[in-house]
Amino acid sequence: MLSLYSFIWQHTKPLKCSCRYLTSHFLSLLILFFIVPANNLSAQSPDRIVKSNIQSVRFHMYGDQQSLPVYNLNSGDQLELHFDDMDANTKSYYYAFVLCDYNWQPVNMSAFDYIKGFTQNRISNYRYSSLAFTKYTHYQAILPERNSVPTKSGNYLLKVFLDGDTAKLAFTRRLLVLDQKASIAAKIIQPFSVQQFRTHQKIQFNVSLSGINSFSAAQQVKVVILQNNRWDNAVKDIAPTFVRGNNLEYSAENNLLFPGGKEWRWLDLRSFRLFSDRVDSGYYDKTHADLFLKPDIDRSAVKYVYFTDLNGMYSVETYESINPYWQGDYAQVHFNLKGPGGLPYPTKDIYLAGQLTNYELNDKTKMNFNPTTGNYEVSTFLKQGYYNYTYIAVDKKNLSIKTELEGDYWETENNYSILIYYKGFTDRSDQLIGVGKINSRVDRPGLSF
Repeated sequence: MLSLYSFIWQHTKPLKCSCRYLTSHFLSLLILFFIVPANNLSAQSPDRIVKSNIQSVRFHMYGDQQSLPVYNLNSGDQLELHFDDMDANTKSYYYAFVLCDYNWQPVNMSAFDYIKGFTQNRISNYRYSSLAFTKYTHYQAILPERNSVPTKSGNYLLKVFLDGDTAKLAFTRRLLVLDQKASIAAKIIQPFSVQQFRTHQKIQFNVSLSGINSFSAAQQVKVVILQNNRWDNAVKDIAPTFVRGNNLEYSAENNLLFPGGKEWRWLDLRSFRLFSDRVDSGYYDKTHADLFLKPDIDRSAVKYVYFTDLNGMYSVETYESINPYWQGDYAQVHFNLKGPGGLPYPTKDIYLAGQLTNYELNDKTKMNFNPTTGNYEVSTFLKQGYYNYTYIAVDKKNLSIKTELEGDYWETENNYSILIYYKGFTDRSDQLIGVGKINSRVDRPGLSF
């Protein structure tokens, strides 16, 4: 804090002005340093796109677009990074890794303490779009590169920025670096509560630690559970039910509950020429395309049916090109949802949600009610691929009350990831020591009711 005051005083002292003006200038700088950053940080997500020209950011395990980006420490694991610059020219993009704590706040450590090699690298692999009417430049990288490798496990932010200047931030993505020191045995059961027995899925699991000092495991070990790789509804800060030496059991009756939801709505955009069953009509010219979808309905009263989906994610794919990353085209896709009886929801706002919107509920994903058609409408710019999506209703008076317009069913197929963190009493950052995965259905029978 003293260094901050010194900085402000050094930048105000050279001003030749009255004491009253100097005091005013000093207070203005205080507001700039404290109030403005606080407001910005409160609205920021670890996964965010800052530059409006950036589209279709993909960061995942090599060859698996539906995976979490997890790198095993000191291994040969590879991760893929892809993104498009819609300005369609050549720019100097760089990336850097930033070590974060359990809550995704940057750790106060030098990058040389957790990166072996260069702390910044340029993304030199790019291609101009071909075949597509929409012009863009596609950038890609295989990470980590040999000259820049994380040396500590934990949460990392991948920052991509211009011209080697971190102030010119383009976007960020989460990265998990794993040093496996915990084994996880998990199962999914129906909740005991009568109210949630048919609608929710409950996780029970045991964690066995090895190779670490677990003197006070209940305080040193933290857990995060993700449903379908989503961070917006992650369950965290979970206390173990029982601790037996190096074994922790999580089996309390009233926590680790997730709404089952329903298999996700789908949209096949792998071809703009051959319409899939969800596309009603389209308009094309030499510079852009518009696709209008058939109206959706509230499915909360529709009986559950199992079918294979992407659990809310999407995959960049095409039918009619060799490489979808730089040959896939873009379209403005128009979604619409029928209002109840052709009328708006009186107490709810409706949002389009899924990995295609990064699960963000904001002005871009909020649907507007059209009284002429009786539908909620929103449009978004999407690349060719196969998409899952849903609609979320948010209470206008209490924004924390969110309901998917799908209904919840115990039978729904969902993927769960269990992340185990450890922080010793002398550690400066949280280590990621275990990643477990479990699926709510093991039968996968095809269509079932």
